[in-house]
Amino acid sequence: MLAPPNRISVAAAALALAVLLALASLPGAPAALAASPASTSAPGAAANPPYLIQPGDVLYVSVWKEKELQEEVLVRPDGGLSFPLAGDIQATGHTVEEVRQLIEAGLRHYIPDPAVSVAVKSIGGNFIYVIGKVNRPGQFPFSKPLDVMQALALAGGATPYAAVNDIRILQRGPAGLKSLPFHYSDVEKGRDLEQNILLKSGDTVVVP
Repeated sequence: MLAPPNRISVAAAALALAVLLALASLPGAPAALAASPASTSAPGAAANPPYLIQPGDVLYVSVWKEKELQEEVLVRPDGGLSFPLAGDIQATGHTVEEVRQLIEAGLRHYIPDPAVSVAVKSIGGNFIYVIGKVNRPGQFPFSKPLDVMQALALAGGATPYAAVNDIRILQRGPAGLKSLPFHYSDVEKGRDLEQNILLKSGDTVVVP
């Protein structure tokens, strides 16, 4: 026959649990105590898209233990770059990691297991344009994702006489030039936020 549970032991366990929960709620509590399944980030959470190489960018490419294969490489207007032994590689539209893999694949014909490093030394190809009734119209370089509201901020915002609800975003693609509407007042109030798109290199924001 099983012995009845010890009331003192049960009470002590309940007290210990209460203390642990109290500690977990304190500021600066260790992550092991404070974390819970509900508070942790879901796997695959959305992150900023990686930078895509553009014509005019300068990359620094090096191959480990190969002093002759370390140099700065300019991405040409046609989107390609040339690197010794690897030949001509299409870089535009690829991430830095993808370009590294392409160079590595080209070198494998001559070097067993090449260890290639690629870094962006200078951004020369990512530009957007903001024109019309803004305080600082012009061309603006960018190296990280940039949306329409951020582009307007870079241009100093709209002037008092701007028709901010008739803004257009001009994008050039394989199918030609297209014009996208942007209603500033809606986005400012937190409505129709899908209008506030991430701009691509070469996009033009027109503020009438």
